[in-house]
Amino acid sequence: QVQLVESGGGLVQAGGSLRLSCAASGIIFSFNAMGWYRQAPGKQRELVADISSGGRTHYAETVKGRFIISRDNAKRTVYLQMNSLKPEDTAVYFCSRYAGGSPSSWGQGTQVTVSS
Repeated sequence: QVQLVESGGGLVQAGGSLRLSCAASGIIFSFNAMGWYRQAPGKQRELVADISSGGRTHYAETVKGRFIISRDNAKRTVYLQMNSLKPEDTAVYFCSRYAGGSPSSWGQGTQVTVSS
């Protein structure tokens, strides 16, 4: 049973930073690409960043240069360091595990709220 548990969300002022964590179980973590997605109220879920099993990263244009995705295979955890946060980054952030190049499992999400 795949389980992904996000943590680290919260309320922060614009310009601040947060680090999200996603702990995985039930999978051979080091074999899997992982991703972070977000969904704002009334909007579709969108890709924020993903990281391959080999550590290659990819970012949405809206977060490039501000967010950093990383992984620690020993801890079976993927991180999202979010810097220079903006009010438009406010959303529920979800961790995903990829299979066949697409997200196949999701965490429960963690709320990030950026105040102006």
